[in-house]
Amino acid sequence: MKREAFNKYLKTADKDWYKRRLTAGMFCVMAAFTVLSVRLFYLQVIEGEEYRRLSENNCIRLQNIDAPRGLVFDRNGKLLVDNRPSFDLSIVIKDAGSVKETLEKLSRYVGIPEQELTAKIEAGRDVPAYKPVLLKQDIDRDTLAAVEVHKFDLPGVVVDTRLRRQYVQRESGAHVTGYIGEINTDEIKSGKYPEFRVGDMVGKFGVEKASESHLRGKRGGRQVEVNAKGQVVRVLKTVDSEPGQNIYLTIDQSLQKKAESLIESVPGAVAAMDPDTGQILAMASSPSFDPNMFVNGMSREEWDLLVSNPFRPMENKAIQAEYPPASTYKIVTAIAGLEERVIDENTTFYCPGYYVYGDRIFRCWKKTGHGSVNVVKALAVSCDVFFYQVGQKLGVDRLARYAKSCGLGDLTNVDLDHEAKGLIPTSAWKKRAIGVAWQGGETLSVAIGQGYNLTTPLQMLVLTAAVANGGNICTPLILKSVETADGKTVYDNERQLINRLPAGKRTLDIVKRGLWEVVNGRSGTARIAHADGIEISGKTGTAQVVSRKKNDNRYKKNEAAHLKPHAWFVAYAKSKHSQIAVAVIVEHGEHGSGTAAPIARELIKSYMRGGTDSEYVSKNTQYNGFETGN
Repeated sequence: MKREAFNKYLKTADKDWYKRRLTAGMFCVMAAFTVLSVRLFYLQVIEGEEYRRLSENNCIRLQNIDAPRGLVFDRNGKLLVDNRPSFDLSIVIKDAGSVKETLEKLSRYVGIPEQELTAKIEAGRDVPAYKPVLLKQDIDRDTLAAVEVHKFDLPGVVVDTRLRRQYVQRESGAHVTGYIGEINTDEIKSGKYPEFRVGDMVGKFGVEKASESHLRGKRGGRQVEVNAKGQVVRVLKTVDSEPGQNIYLTIDQSLQKKAESLIESVPGAVAAMDPDTGQILAMASSPSFDPNMFVNGMSREEWDLLVSNPFRPMENKAIQAEYPPASTYKIVTAIAGLEERVIDENTTFYCPGYYVYGDRIFRCWKKTGHGSVNVVKALAVSCDVFFYQVGQKLGVDRLARYAKSCGLGDLTNVDLDHEAKGLIPTSAWKKRAIGVAWQGGETLSVAIGQGYNLTTPLQMLVLTAAVANGGNICTPLILKSVETADGKTVYDNERQLINRLPAGKRTLDIVKRGLWEVVNGRSGTARIAHADGIEISGKTGTAQVVSRKKNDNRYKKNEAAHLKPHAWFVAYAKSKHSQIAVAVIVEHGEHGSGTAAPIARELIKSYMRGGTDSEYVSKNTQYNGFETGN
C-alpha cells in the first residue's frame, strides 16, 4: 500500500516538473516572438520609409530638372538676358568607393588641386551620402572631356548640365536688369519662395528681383536607375520642367547704350521717359558693373573692390541716390507762387546779385545780378533772388505741399526695388527730426532747391515729364509686357496716372515758356543744349554739396573734387508735343549748364534723329559769349 502511494506521488511530481519546464519554455518562445515582432514593427512601420528610401537609392534615384528662367528683351525685342548651358562637377560620396583615391585620380585628370577638392567635400559634409556634393561650377570643355574619358575610373563623379544666367549686354543696363544669386536662409524662411530649396537661384536686384514671379519656371524631375558606381543605366520616368515667362522692358537698348556712353567717364545718372506713357526709355547709372560676376562667382578681392569703390557702382543712382534738386526745384516754386497768387506773370523783382533777409545776405549765382525779372525770365536765367522772395511769401509749409503734390519726397512706384523717397522738409518735420524750430531764412534755401531738400533723378524726371505732357503725373514703367515661352502675351503694362500737377493750364503755359527760354532764349542758362531743328526746353541746376561761405579757401578752382557741386539738367523735347523727357545728374560736375546739359542734348538728338556723332561739349565752357549758369 505504501509502495503504490509512493509511485503515485512520483508520477504526480514528474508531471508537475514537466509542466513547469514546458511553461518556462513557452514563456521564452513567446518572449522571443514578442521581441522579434517589436523589432519588425520598428523596422517596417516606424523606420520603414527610411529603409525603403535607402534601399531604392541603391538602384533608383530622383534627379531634379531645373526650369529654364525666362528671357529678358528690350522694347524692340533685343535680347538682354539669356540662359547658357554649363557643366557642374560633383561627387556622390556613397558611390565613390575610396573617396581619397577617387579625388587623387580626379585631381590628376582635370588639374584641380586635391586640397581644393577635399575642401569642397568638407564643406558639404552635411549633404546626405547619396546626394551629389558640388566640386566645381561651370567647368570648361577640356575638363568635361577629361572626366568623360575616365568616367569608369572615377566612381561617384558626375557632371550635371545646368542652365546658367548670361547677361548678354554685360555692364550695359546692369542696374535695370539686375542679377540673380543663390537663395539664402532668410529668404527661404520669409515664405516668399515656397518652392525654393537651398542651392536654387533667385533674383537679387533689378528686374530679376522685381519680376521674379514671371521669370522663374516650375522645376521638373526624372527617376533613373543607376549601377553600383552611381552611373545612370536608364531613365524610368520624366516630368518635364515648365520654363519661366519672357519679359519685355520699356528700355530702348540703343538709347540705353547712348546714355551710358555719355556718362561713362563721370559718376552720375541719366534717365529718359516717354512723357505720355511713363515708359522708361533709358536708365543709366555710372559707374556700372558686370552682373555675370554674380553668376560665375567672384573672389573676395573682386567683391571688396566693388563694394569699396567710392563712386558706388552697385547703386542705381537714378532711383537710389538722393541729391538736393538745386535750381531744377524752381519749377515747383514757380508753380506754387503762380497758383497761390503771390506772383503772376507780370510780377517783377529786382536782382542786384544778393538779397538781404534779417542779418544775413543771400547771394544770387550771378554776382552782378539780373536786374528786374519776372517769373519767365527768372526761370530762363535761374535768378536766385527772384525765387528767394517767392519762397519767403509762400512759406515752407505751402511750398512743401506743392512739392509733394508734384511727386517729390515720395516713391514714384517704379517697378524696381530699393527706390529712395527723398525728403521735402516742413516746419513740423524739422521740429520732430531735429528738435529745433524752423527759421525763416531756411525757406529761402529750400525755395531754390537747397537746404534739406533731397530728390532722386527719377522723381525729377517724372515731374519734368508731367510739365511736358500738360500736367499728368505718370507712374514710371520698366516692365512693358510678359509672354509665355511659346509667344502668348499674358500681361501688357499700360499707363498708370498717379495724379495731376497742382497747376492749371495757364500756370503750366507760363512755366513752359520759362523752360523754353532756358535753352532757346538769348540769356538762357542752357543755351549750350540748343539743337538745330529740335526745340528743347529744360532747367539747369547746381547742387551744393556743402555750404559755401565767404572767403572759404576750399572753394577755389583747385578745390577737392568731392567738394564740388553736383550738376543737374532736366529737359523735354519737343517743346510742343513732347516725345521724350530726360533727367541728368553728374556728381561733382559743378554747373548743370556746362556738364549735364550737353549730355541731355546728345541723348535727345540721338532719340529724335536716330543717332548722332555730335561732339560732346566739356564742362565750364562759354556759349556764344554767355556765361554758364546754375
